[in-house]
Amino acid sequence: MSSNAEHRSDLVELISATSEQEPVLANLLELYVHDFSEFLEIDLQSNGKFGYSDLPLYWCEADRHPFLIRVDGKLAGLALVKQVPESSGPEPVWDMAEFFIVRGYSRNGIGSGAAHKVWKQFPGRWEVRVMEANRPALIFWEHAISKLVGSNVPSVRVEKDGQWWQQFSFDSPHTARSQV
Repeated sequence: MSSNAEHRSDLVELISATSEQEPVLANLLELYVHDFSEFLEIDLQSNGKFGYSDLPLYWCEADRHPFLIRVDGKLAGLALVKQVPESSGPEPVWDMAEFFIVRGYSRNGIGSGAAHKVWKQFPGRWEVRVMEANRPALIFWEHAISKLVGSNVPSVRVEKDGQWWQQFSFDSPHTARSQV
């Protein structure tokens, strides 16, 4: 990765979103769902928005954490994190419920830098699911996760809501060393 990308990832800020910032997250989620509609049949509501019905839960459930991502002080994306029952065991795991970097900041280390900040903030077992049809996202997550843990992390194929996903399971240690 270029030194320019490394420098840019140093400018990434992960900011816990307040309930007053919910409209900002809702706007970013509209962009995210629009991009995601390439892979899933998602209908616009009558108001011309996609909507994200679970967003209010991020301020009333203790196991959910909303974040804004800024680069050099400018809004660049979001991350929605929640703790869920592990798909393969009894212990809860961290789940990257939604993760979005606006196109102007993609492909230059910003996304990996932001993901690493999220994972380091919540050490422990993680699951990240990627829709199989979304090849660019699959490549991104493979790279970001392997850089965090220092080796390749194989994914497993899982079915959820009639769609096929690749799921990565890995541990984020307290002192994980990022090589973004």
